[in-house]
Amino acid sequence: MQSITEIKSLRSQIKAWRQAGLSIALVPTMGNLHQGHFSLVEKAKTMADKVVVSIFVNPMQFGANEDLANYPRTLTADKQGLAELGTDTVFTPSVETIYPNGLGVQSFVDVPGISMGYCGGSRPGHFKGVATVVTKLFNLVQPDFACFGEKDFQQLQVIKTMVRDLSVPVQIIGVPTTREVSGLAMSSRNGYLSEQQKNTATALFKELNSCADKLLAGQRDFNSLCQQAKESLVKAGLKPDYFEIAQRDSLKNATLDDENLVILAAAFLGEVRLIDNLQVDINNNNQEKT
Repeated sequence: MQSITEIKSLRSQIKAWRQAGLSIALVPTMGNLHQGHFSLVEKAKTMADKVVVSIFVNPMQFGANEDLANYPRTLTADKQGLAELGTDTVFTPSVETIYPNGLGVQSFVDVPGISMGYCGGSRPGHFKGVATVVTKLFNLVQPDFACFGEKDFQQLQVIKTMVRDLSVPVQIIGVPTTREVSGLAMSSRNGYLSEQQKNTATALFKELNSCADKLLAGQRDFNSLCQQAKESLVKAGLKPDYFEIAQRDSLKNATLDDENLVILAAAFLGEVRLIDNLQVDINNNNQEKT
């Protein structure tokens, strides 16, 4: 596996692959990799001849009171795991490489509408940072495909919208959430949880499933369903941030006519903020949750 830190070297490698007629897939990450990230790499390997994984803890997407300084950095272990998967190149730029003039004067990409509410409401500026760094990575790697996890569902929809609106020639691939045996969605933030807290955290996925089952059974009082779920989360020991039922593609509030839904949830367990979601398809011929 090739390890690259500088833009010039990355562009040289990309040019060589393009001249050889090879296709490229990108997996953007912030490191501290787990099986969920590795599933993105495995999917990318099925899509393209060459796979680039970026590891960059992006300061632009962290708020003033968030854990940028303490975000876990495990580069040696990350590289070992990626090498074992047969990753072709890992790109690990410094903050100075990505933002050479500093964040204060950095151009940025904003995706209005779909960035609002949910995590966008709780973390102002977060998706501006995500969209900006992903756009820069797309410009540097020029991939044919890019793989993102469905656990960060709003992020996935923000990036799909950005790519469509700006006519970026990259196919965005959503990869299903990888879960622990308990159902807890795999996340870098799970490392902050004790074993007891991990057990408590499973309540989030349980409530998503409970809400989905009620939707599939015909219940349509969305506000009541979400309120019931939040009350159950509080009883389980979590502090809900949001629990909402939305249209899957637009993330607008669900209506009675919508068939393709997503239940979006975030909750705090101590200082750790957990997010998860469940997609629900409702129609006369096919009723399922994913």
